[in-house]
Amino acid sequence: MWDRLLGHLAARRGWRALVTAAGLGALAALALPPVHAVPVLLVAIPGLLVMLGAAPTGRAAFWVGFAWGWGHFAAGLYWITHAILVEAERFWWLVPIAAPALALPLALFVAGPAALAWRVRAGWPRVLVFAGAWVGFELLRGWVFTGFPWNLLGTVWAFGALPVQAAAWVGVHGLSLVTLLVMATPLLGRRAMLGGAAALAGFAAFGLVRLWPEEPAPRPVGLLIVQGNVAQELKWREEQRIPVLRRYIEGTREAALAALRDLPEDYGLVVIWPETAVPFLLADDPEVRRLVAGALPQRAMLLSGSVRAEFGAQGRAQRVFNSLVAIDPAGEVRGVADKVTLVPFGEYMPLSGLLPIRIVQGGMDFSSGGERRPVRAGWVPPFGALICYEVIFPGRVTPAERPDWLVNVTNDAWFGISAGPWQHLAAARLRAIEEGLPLARAAQTGVSAVFDARGREVARTGLGETGVLMAPLPAAREPTPFARFGLPIGGILAVLALASGWWAGRKTNRQP
Repeated sequence: MWDRLLGHLAARRGWRALVTAAGLGALAALALPPVHAVPVLLVAIPGLLVMLGAAPTGRAAFWVGFAWGWGHFAAGLYWITHAILVEAERFWWLVPIAAPALALPLALFVAGPAALAWRVRAGWPRVLVFAGAWVGFELLRGWVFTGFPWNLLGTVWAFGALPVQAAAWVGVHGLSLVTLLVMATPLLGRRAMLGGAAALAGFAAFGLVRLWPEEPAPRPVGLLIVQGNVAQELKWREEQRIPVLRRYIEGTREAALAALRDLPEDYGLVVIWPETAVPFLLADDPEVRRLVAGALPQRAMLLSGSVRAEFGAQGRAQRVFNSLVAIDPAGEVRGVADKVTLVPFGEYMPLSGLLPIRIVQGGMDFSSGGERRPVRAGWVPPFGALICYEVIFPGRVTPAERPDWLVNVTNDAWFGISAGPWQHLAAARLRAIEEGLPLARAAQTGVSAVFDARGREVARTGLGETGVLMAPLPAAREPTPFARFGLPIGGILAVLALASGWWAGRKTNRQP
């Protein structure tokens, strides 16, 4: 049956080959969060490689890879449509094309490896070239056009802490490389499949060894994450501004008092509100800060997402920032972090003035915060602030001066009840493991969570729920190899795989 399936795939030509490849790519998306149906890759990856081998020319192989990538990203990023539906009356025409259109440039990052793999002979050489080139293009995807490293292939294993512990050494890109090599083994015979199974068993054993030791005692800090569950279409309406503020204040007041009663007397409490939690300029509005401070006990500190503005001489805003603001019980601002990596089209318009439409809300683009620095807010252990999708960038989440923990505030209300928030959560888990730092995540509609420095889930709220999450702040661990050396680890592994496959597979007369 397996040979018959491969033969059927190899026989596809023309538009039928492209449709079939797109279907295989969409099938591979089921391996991503939240489904994590990883075994589908045992069909999707070999199927793609067989179709590449059967392609008559390098150009045909390129388009087969492009179709596979388009199907994969269109299916994996379908939830982008939810953001369009928030303002369907303005952007209704984007609803059917948003995800397919975004998948078009992303498909190039599969087409490139496909074209390179076609040029070497079948077997291990083609698998190595394809896997190495895939990881190289994954790394490139994190930088081109400001970068969009969402749904890197290694995230398929992020359904738990154990399968992804190797990310501490090789990063998510190293996991992507191993995933491709293992999933291609059905093309390489029984011994290769046994080797792939042994590799997965080795990774599991490595995970057990890392997770076996008892965790260090937590820091003398309690965390209280408030998940307001405010629908995006309501959040910025004028008549909803006070109700939204009241929801967060009231949700914090009783929960903070209860949390401090349960904590030792020498513990402090860090309250975390999500990205742009309340529709006010918190850092610039003393009256709103006074109301917020009324919900904070004396041993508490609030970290809240908020829009921040810089005003000119005429009292007009000259620049606006997507920020995280620390507020103490006296209503004073104790620290600010501005978002560094902005979302194209969501927070600023690329090629400003050249596009005929404006998707960014409001009359101004957001400004970047510049260099990433640890935030120091009174007695709170210094932390790295990651606002929204900044957490998806491996190797770029910590400042040069290593913080004690990471805080990720986000507003996934844009994406409704979909796969988007779960994919975002998986990226956050991987960053904790790669950096060896605990991570607290506050999401407007969920999923909010706390991970320890090994990526184990300490606590979590549900998606689309209103509530609070209470947990101790886990201790930081020693810097991991990935924290020390970063993305070059994945780059070196990619080059080694590609070069060895190219050297072994080069020949004058290419055979499928």
